[in-house]
Amino acid sequence: MVIEKRNPRQGIIPWRPFHALEEMQRGLDDFWSWPMIRRFPFDGGEFMPAIDMYEKNNQYVVKAELPGLEEKDVDVSVVGDRLTIKGEKKTESEVNEEDYYRSERTYGSFFRSIDLPDDADADKVAANFDNGVLEIDIPKMAAAKPKKVAVSAKKKAKSAK
Repeated sequence: MVIEKRNPRQGIIPWRPFHALEEMQRGLDDFWSWPMIRRFPFDGGEFMPAIDMYEKNNQYVVKAELPGLEEKDVDVSVVGDRLTIKGEKKTESEVNEEDYYRSERTYGSFFRSIDLPDDADADKVAANFDNGVLEIDIPKMAAAKPKKVAVSAKKKAKSAK
């Protein structure tokens, strides 16, 4: 038995409780098949380097994975309390064989910005690039040590009576 709902303009139509969900699913399927969406970073269209930041001894360390890049392709800058890593990735792959030809090229720029902690010494930042891994060392500012201040009392002059 099918439960039907009456619509005065359309006559009797079947009741479909999941009709709205089916419409939403169709809309999402259409959205994800749109060509522009396929270029999002999770689909491999853009390069976004993975970054780790941790505290070690008396400094902060930022590590970024930049496979296929060289140190000349990477720019590290500190403006105020913000560390920025910029770069450009250029990859070309070409195979020219007897019965086929394949060429792939990937180009694109990237940048990542990180807010530095309040006690980071931005003037002494150092960066090293080794085997596709960028390591940035950010020393902490010297902690302000409390200074002992001697308290002395002023002696009041005795008044003459």
